[in-house]
Amino acid sequence: MPTRCDWCEGTFEQYVTYHDEEWGVPVWDDTTQFEFIMLESAQAGLSWSTILKKRTGYRNAFANFDVQKVARFDEKKVQELLKNPEIIRNENKIRSAVNNAQCFNEIQETFGSFCNYIWDFVDGEPIQNEWKSLEEVPANTPTSNKLSKDMKKRGFKFIGSTIIYAHMQATGMVNDHITSCFRHQEVLNLT
Repeated sequence: MPTRCDWCEGTFEQYVTYHDEEWGVPVWDDTTQFEFIMLESAQAGLSWSTILKKRTGYRNAFANFDVQKVARFDEKKVQELLKNPEIIRNENKIRSAVNNAQCFNEIQETFGSFCNYIWDFVDGEPIQNEWKSLEEVPANTPTSNKLSKDMKKRGFKFIGSTIIYAHMQATGMVNDHITSCFRHQEVLNLT
């Protein structure tokens, strides 16, 4: 059995699969970036496992993470989402998802793509960390502080530095697999 990051050991299969196949893999696709922005924002105050269990519900409720469609969600759609048990029915989070889709679109128009914008904060290359234990991994960094501040200035909501650092980890902007984890070297080899 391979050694994994401690945070996914002993959890449900979907969580382990997420660790083994997605977490830390560099994302150069705007749709996937938007999916993670939405999911990380929905996670605020909750566990990632809760969000993973509702991921399919989010995919169905939010137009397969089509940012153009989500940006056009109206009040009727917001009210419909508030009744949807497949997602977190928090009104502020649902409204922020629509708002963030609109902000995401503005960034795409300004920078050509969201990926162009966000990857510029790490000079277009994943940061390769060499953490030996989970205790060493920070909750946020100066880079996530800077990115969060810039996104808030552009109108994003539910985008604090800790959420943004989790987004950077999920989308491979940083490789935070601990060095003993079998995925550390595999993710490093992707760059």
